[in-house]
Amino acid sequence: MANIIDDETIEYVSILAKLELSEQEREQAKKDMGRMLDYIDKLGELDTEGVEPMVHIFPVQNVFRDDIVTNSDMREQLLSNAPEQKDGMFVVPKTV
Repeated sequence: MANIIDDETIEYVSILAKLELSEQEREQAKKDMGRMLDYIDKLGELDTEGVEPMVHIFPVQNVFRDDIVTNSDMREQLLSNAPEQKDGMFVVPKTV
């Protein structure tokens, strides 16, 4: 199936991408986009029967730790590194 990209499509894509293309760049973009769509069509012809879908090419597993809530009062330990503190809180410069 031949995918024909017209001038309207190139104009629309260039507006979305906020690109200003010269006439030569427009023609090159038309050819490139057509080739991309032809390649996608070719991939659609492949027999994928029995091929399991995958999210990643490597066997990736969740590496996050369990989210366990621990209630501990480490205020003094945390504030010990503060350059300045007041009433159990960090003192920071005023920002506007």
